[in-house]
Amino acid sequence: MYVLAIDTSTDAVVTGVARVDDAGTGVLAERAVSDGRRHAEVLTTLIAEVLTESAVARGDLDAVVLGCGPGPFTGLRVGMATAASFADALALPVYGVCSLDAVAACAADDIAGGSVPRSVLVVTDARRREIYWARYVDGERVSGPSVTAPAEVVADLAAVDIDLVVGSPEHARLFDRPVGRATAPSTAGLVGSAITDLRSVATPAPLVPLYLRRPDAVEPTAKRRRAAAGGVGR
Repeated sequence: MYVLAIDTSTDAVVTGVARVDDAGTGVLAERAVSDGRRHAEVLTTLIAEVLTESAVARGDLDAVVLGCGPGPFTGLRVGMATAASFADALALPVYGVCSLDAVAACAADDIAGGSVPRSVLVVTDARRREIYWARYVDGERVSGPSVTAPAEVVADLAAVDIDLVVGSPEHARLFDRPVGRATAPSTAGLVGSAITDLRSVATPAPLVPLYLRRPDAVEPTAKRRRAAAGGVGR
Protein backbone atom coordinates (compact mmCIF):
# COMPACT_ATOMS: atom_id res chain seq x y z
CA MET A 1 0.00 0.00 0.00
CA TYR A 2 1.34 3.43 -0.97
CA VAL A 3 0.21 6.41 1.11
CA LEU A 4 0.58 10.15 0.56
CA ALA A 5 0.88 12.14 3.82
CA ILE A 6 0.15 15.88 4.13
CA ASP A 7 0.28 18.33 7.04
CA THR A 8 0.09 22.14 7.11
CA SER A 9 -0.83 22.63 10.78
CA THR A 10 2.47 24.32 11.70
CA ASP A 11 4.89 26.68 9.99
CA ALA A 12 6.35 23.58 8.31
CA VAL A 13 4.69 22.30 5.14
CA VAL A 14 5.11 18.53 5.37
CA THR A 15 4.40 15.90 2.74
CA GLY A 16 5.77 12.46 1.92
CA VAL A 17 5.12 9.05 0.46
CA ALA A 18 5.23 5.90 2.58
CA ARG A 19 4.86 2.20 1.84
CA VAL A 20 2.82 0.15 4.29
CA ASP A 21 3.16 -3.63 4.25
CA ASP A 22 3.35 -6.58 6.63
CA ALA A 23 6.89 -5.61 7.62
CA GLY A 24 5.83 -2.14 8.76
CA THR A 25 5.95 1.38 7.37
CA GLY A 26 8.79 2.73 5.24
CA VAL A 27 9.10 6.37 4.19
CA LEU A 28 10.12 6.53 0.53
CA ALA A 29 10.37 10.33 0.19
CA GLU A 30 9.63 13.33 2.37
CA ARG A 31 9.75 17.12 2.26
CA ALA A 32 9.40 19.53 5.20
CA VAL A 33 9.74 23.20 4.34
CA SER A 34 9.43 25.85 7.06
CA ASP A 35 7.57 28.63 5.31
CA GLY A 36 4.38 29.36 7.18
CA ARG A 37 3.34 32.18 4.87
CA ARG A 38 3.50 30.18 1.62
CA HIS A 39 1.65 26.93 2.38
CA ALA A 40 -0.52 27.20 -0.72
CA GLU A 41 2.40 28.07 -2.99
CA VAL A 42 4.73 25.24 -2.02
CA LEU A 43 2.48 22.29 -1.12
CA THR A 44 1.55 21.08 -4.61
CA THR A 45 5.18 21.42 -5.75
CA LEU A 46 6.37 19.35 -2.78
CA ILE A 47 3.78 16.66 -3.51
CA ALA A 48 5.05 16.38 -7.07
CA GLU A 49 8.64 16.14 -5.79
CA VAL A 50 7.97 13.30 -3.33
CA LEU A 51 5.99 11.33 -5.90
CA THR A 52 8.87 11.67 -8.38
CA GLU A 53 11.54 10.79 -5.82
CA SER A 54 9.64 7.76 -4.54
CA ALA A 55 8.88 6.59 -8.10
CA VAL A 56 5.23 6.25 -7.09
CA ALA A 57 2.73 7.43 -9.70
CA ARG A 58 -0.50 9.10 -8.68
CA GLY A 59 -2.37 6.04 -9.90
CA ASP A 60 -0.30 3.80 -7.62
CA LEU A 61 -1.44 5.56 -4.45
CA ASP A 62 -3.90 3.74 -2.22
CA ALA A 63 -4.74 6.42 0.37
CA VAL A 64 -4.05 9.92 1.66
CA VAL A 65 -3.40 10.75 5.32
CA LEU A 66 -3.97 14.33 6.43
CA GLY A 67 -3.01 16.15 9.60
CA CYS A 68 -6.21 17.96 10.63
CA GLY A 69 -4.60 20.21 13.23
CA PRO A 70 -4.99 21.88 15.58
CA GLY A 71 -3.46 24.74 13.65
CA PRO A 72 -3.99 28.31 12.50
CA PHE A 73 -6.98 28.70 10.19
CA THR A 74 -5.25 29.87 7.01
CA GLY A 75 -2.47 27.28 6.88
CA LEU A 76 -4.65 24.40 8.00
CA ARG A 77 -7.32 24.93 5.36
CA VAL A 78 -4.66 24.76 2.61
CA GLY A 79 -3.83 21.20 3.59
CA MET A 80 -7.48 20.27 4.04
CA ALA A 81 -8.49 21.56 0.61
CA THR A 82 -5.47 20.07 -1.16
CA ALA A 83 -5.83 16.63 0.39
CA ALA A 84 -9.57 16.50 -0.23
CA SER A 85 -9.21 17.60 -3.86
CA PHE A 86 -6.31 15.25 -4.54
CA ALA A 87 -8.12 12.26 -3.03
CA ASP A 88 -11.37 13.09 -4.83
CA ALA A 89 -9.65 13.36 -8.20
CA LEU A 90 -8.04 9.94 -7.77
CA ALA A 91 -10.98 8.31 -5.94
CA LEU A 92 -8.77 7.66 -2.89
CA PRO A 93 -9.80 7.42 0.76
CA VAL A 94 -8.40 10.26 2.88
CA TYR A 95 -7.88 9.67 6.60
CA GLY A 96 -7.68 12.63 8.97
CA VAL A 97 -5.53 12.44 12.10
CA CYS A 98 -4.72 14.84 14.92
CA SER A 99 -1.44 16.54 13.99
CA LEU A 100 -0.29 16.50 17.62
CA ASP A 101 -0.66 12.70 17.61
CA ALA A 102 1.71 12.60 14.64
CA VAL A 103 4.31 14.69 16.51
CA ALA A 104 4.00 12.48 19.59
CA ALA A 105 4.58 9.40 17.43
CA CYS A 106 8.05 10.76 16.64
CA ALA A 107 9.08 10.82 20.31
CA ALA A 108 10.58 7.32 20.08
CA ASP A 109 13.35 8.76 17.89
CA ASP A 110 14.71 10.59 20.96
CA ILE A 111 15.06 7.47 23.10
CA ALA A 112 17.79 4.87 22.76
CA GLY A 113 16.42 1.69 21.27
CA GLY A 114 13.37 3.48 19.87
CA SER A 115 11.16 2.87 22.90
CA VAL A 116 8.35 5.37 23.39
CA PRO A 117 8.67 7.61 26.48
CA ARG A 118 5.88 6.81 28.93
CA SER A 119 4.63 10.41 29.22
CA VAL A 120 4.96 12.88 26.35
CA LEU A 121 3.76 16.46 26.02
CA VAL A 122 3.32 18.01 22.57
CA VAL A 123 3.15 21.80 22.22
CA THR A 124 2.92 23.85 19.02
CA ASP A 125 2.63 27.57 18.39
CA ALA A 126 -1.00 28.76 18.23
CA ARG A 127 0.03 32.42 17.95
CA ARG A 128 -1.82 35.10 19.93
CA ARG A 129 0.45 34.13 22.87
CA GLU A 130 -1.16 30.69 23.10
CA ILE A 131 -0.14 27.09 22.39
CA TYR A 132 -1.86 24.01 21.09
CA TRP A 133 -1.07 21.08 23.35
CA ALA A 134 -1.86 17.48 24.18
CA ARG A 135 -0.42 14.96 26.63
CA TYR A 136 0.19 11.26 25.99
CA VAL A 137 0.73 8.30 28.31
CA ASP A 138 1.95 5.00 26.88
CA GLY A 139 1.25 6.30 23.38
CA GLU A 140 -2.38 7.22 24.08
CA ARG A 141 -3.67 10.80 24.22
CA VAL A 142 -4.99 11.53 27.73
CA SER A 143 -5.40 15.34 27.52
CA GLY A 144 -6.17 17.72 24.68
CA PRO A 145 -5.97 18.83 22.03
CA SER A 146 -6.49 22.25 23.58
CA VAL A 147 -5.45 25.85 23.01
CA THR A 148 -4.26 27.70 26.12
CA ALA A 149 -1.83 30.35 27.31
CA PRO A 150 1.60 28.74 27.93
CA ALA A 151 1.87 29.92 31.55
CA GLU A 152 -1.46 28.29 32.37
CA VAL A 153 -0.39 24.93 30.91
CA VAL A 154 2.97 25.11 32.72
CA ALA A 155 1.19 25.71 36.03
CA ASP A 156 -1.43 23.00 35.46
CA LEU A 157 1.19 20.37 34.57
CA ALA A 158 3.82 21.37 37.15
CA ALA A 159 3.20 18.27 39.29
CA VAL A 160 2.57 15.89 36.37
CA ASP A 161 5.24 13.36 35.36
CA ILE A 162 6.39 14.23 31.83
CA ASP A 163 9.36 12.40 30.32
CA LEU A 164 9.68 14.43 27.12
CA VAL A 165 8.31 17.60 25.55
CA VAL A 166 8.25 17.90 21.75
CA GLY A 167 6.98 20.42 19.24
CA SER A 168 7.76 24.14 19.22
CA PRO A 169 11.25 24.41 20.82
CA GLU A 170 10.56 27.90 22.15
CA HIS A 171 7.50 26.72 24.06
CA ALA A 172 8.80 23.26 24.96
CA ARG A 173 11.65 24.82 26.97
CA LEU A 174 9.12 26.55 29.24
CA PHE A 175 8.26 23.26 30.93
CA ASP A 176 11.70 22.51 32.42
CA ARG A 177 11.58 18.92 31.13
CA PRO A 178 13.74 17.11 28.55
CA VAL A 179 13.03 18.53 25.07
CA GLY A 180 12.90 16.19 22.07
CA ARG A 181 13.89 16.85 18.48
CA ALA A 182 10.48 16.53 16.81
CA THR A 183 9.12 19.98 15.96
CA ALA A 184 6.38 19.15 13.43
CA PRO A 185 4.42 16.14 12.18
CA SER A 186 6.43 13.73 10.02
CA THR A 187 5.34 11.35 7.27
CA ALA A 188 6.03 8.39 9.54
CA GLY A 189 4.07 9.98 12.39
CA LEU A 190 1.09 10.84 10.20
CA VAL A 191 0.89 7.40 8.62
CA GLY A 192 1.51 5.73 11.98
CA SER A 193 -1.40 7.64 13.50
CA ALA A 194 -3.72 6.25 10.82
CA ILE A 195 -2.22 2.77 10.58
CA THR A 196 -5.21 0.91 12.05
CA ASP A 197 -7.61 2.44 9.52
CA LEU A 198 -5.15 1.97 6.68
CA ARG A 199 -4.61 -1.72 7.40
CA SER A 200 -8.32 -2.42 7.83
CA VAL A 201 -9.25 -0.28 4.80
CA ALA A 202 -11.84 1.39 7.02
CA THR A 203 -14.31 3.85 5.58
CA PRO A 204 -12.86 7.29 6.36
CA ALA A 205 -14.72 9.61 8.68
CA PRO A 206 -15.50 13.10 7.33
CA LEU A 207 -12.55 15.47 7.49
CA VAL A 208 -12.98 17.89 10.39
CA PRO A 209 -10.39 20.65 10.88
CA LEU A 210 -9.31 21.18 14.49
CA TYR A 211 -9.25 24.97 14.61
CA LEU A 212 -10.16 25.03 18.34
CA ARG A 213 -11.12 28.70 18.08
CA ARG A 214 -12.97 31.01 15.75
CA PRO A 215 -11.16 32.45 12.70
CA ASP A 216 -10.17 36.13 12.70
CA ALA A 217 -12.41 36.82 9.70
CA VAL A 218 -16.10 36.87 10.59
CA GLU A 219 -19.18 37.76 8.59
CA PRO A 220 -20.13 41.40 9.21
CA THR A 221 -23.43 42.22 10.84
CA ALA A 222 -26.21 43.82 8.79
CA LYS A 223 -25.39 47.19 10.36
CA ARG A 224 -21.73 46.95 9.35
CA ARG A 225 -22.64 45.81 5.84
CA ARG A 226 -24.85 48.89 5.40
CA ALA A 227 -22.08 51.14 6.71
CA ALA A 228 -19.56 49.62 4.29
CA ALA A 229 -22.02 50.20 1.45
CA GLY A 230 -22.34 53.85 2.34
CA GLY A 231 -25.63 53.60 4.15
CA VAL A 232 -27.59 52.05 1.26
CA GLY A 233 -30.85 50.49 2.40
CA ARG A 234 -31.47 52.65 5.48
